[in-house]
Amino acid sequence: QVQLVESGGGLVQAGDSLRISCAASGRTFSIFRMAWFRQAPGKEREFVAAIRWGGGGTLYGDSVEGRFTVSQDNAKSTVSLQMGSLKPEDTAVYYCAAQSVVDTTYKYWGQGTQVTVSS
Repeated sequence: QVQLVESGGGLVQAGDSLRISCAASGRTFSIFRMAWFRQAPGKEREFVAAIRWGGGGTLYGDSVEGRFTVSQDNAKSTVSLQMGSLKPEDTAVYYCAAQSVVDTTYKYWGQGTQVTVSS
């Protein structure tokens, strides 16, 4: 099992930056990839960004490419999402997720952290 805990959400203004983090614990050695998703009220869950566990390739959703950066602190088993040039449409609950080396989907999910961007 892998446990994920997000932190760092809050209320910011349009154009501001915000950093959210996800701390992984448990069987972290089994993690293959970590990702961020978000879900706004009344909308479907949206892929935001992903990173290979242990460093390496990153991937971004079209709506955040060039504004958001995903990174990993190996020593702390933490994945962070640095969000810049925030827009009101970035308002959502942000979830981190983990895919293990034996799974094809993201099996482990955090509880989510709210990010609200005011105009």
